[in-house]
Amino acid sequence: MDQHLPQSAIGILDSGVGGLTVAREVFRQLPKERVLYFGDTLRCPYGPRTPQEVRQFTLEIVHFLSRLPLKALVIACNTATAAALQEAREQFSIPVLGVIEPGARAAIKVSRRGRIGVIGTQGTIHSAAYEQALKRIDSELFVFSHACPTLVPLVESGNGHSEEARRIVHNALAPLKAHRLDSLILGCTHYPLITEAIGEVVGEETTLISSAEETARELSTVLHHKGLLADGRRFPTGDHHFFISGQPASFRRIAETWLGRPLEVEQVSLQSIINQSRTVG
Repeated sequence: MDQHLPQSAIGILDSGVGGLTVAREVFRQLPKERVLYFGDTLRCPYGPRTPQEVRQFTLEIVHFLSRLPLKALVIACNTATAAALQEAREQFSIPVLGVIEPGARAAIKVSRRGRIGVIGTQGTIHSAAYEQALKRIDSELFVFSHACPTLVPLVESGNGHSEEARRIVHNALAPLKAHRLDSLILGCTHYPLITEAIGEVVGEETTLISSAEETARELSTVLHHKGLLADGRRFPTGDHHFFISGQPASFRRIAETWLGRPLEVEQVSLQSIINQSRTVG
């Protein structure tokens, strides 16, 4: 991991398709950069799993990505950020960003009355990572956090725009209505893929916050500060690659629709790579 060169890639990891919201924002804000993405679709969702499991899975992906020429890594999964960000940073000599701190800052910027909601997986909500990040900035904020375990499977199914999906979203978000929230953090990178349905439930008076835009902005700042922004000569049109642990068909369908481009998708076995490393070691 000593190849800290501008032409090296940005790594993005997620439990499944949710990190594509971050990838799309990186493509928009940093169009000259190369992205290597890993979606752990075989073991998604992470939300119901224990912090220990999520930590293990995240560090297994980090191990896989450490074999590639990266200059920065984004943990584009809120549950994984809460469970393993610090340890991932300790294993890399490159910048490692999560999505929780950028999302918290973005919410505070737009909040008009200091009443902020957070929706996420069970793991993210139980960690209280967003509430802690928000209150480190402003201890007077009202923060209402709510776990929505039905939403990630809905997005991963690719049926997020059906009438049944709208019913699921409505039921999941019903407890928010009593709290007069002025902003709502989409505390899972899957959720921007069903923004329309979420917006219908919470109403126009509540601003939806996706951490993707703020995370990509922070990534741009970090790369600029370290002199690592791509100059456009080596990858002027991009040379992105997507690795997944499950079957490619569903991921490719969702990803190509969301990103609006054909993708190179490769299925890999993390376990076989880990076993190889142990044998060599």
